[in-house]
Amino acid sequence: MKSKRIATIDTLCVACGTCMKECPFGAISIPTGIKALVNLEICVGCGKCSKVCPASVITIVEREVAYEN
Repeated sequence: MKSKRIATIDTLCVACGTCMKECPFGAISIPTGIKALVNLEICVGCGKCSKVCPASVITIVEREVAYEN
């Protein structure tokens, strides 16, 4: 079961890598070298990345839930 929370990263990310190093689950990567990305399948919304982000561009939000009919 996925966490109810997830990290989101604003477009003002400077790709410094601090969040990627801090994430205990390896949910953050910087594939283009321009902006960090969150793997939605891995992120549990623990908030460790947002606490260390020097640019303050990471927020923890409620994960959107898709309901089946």
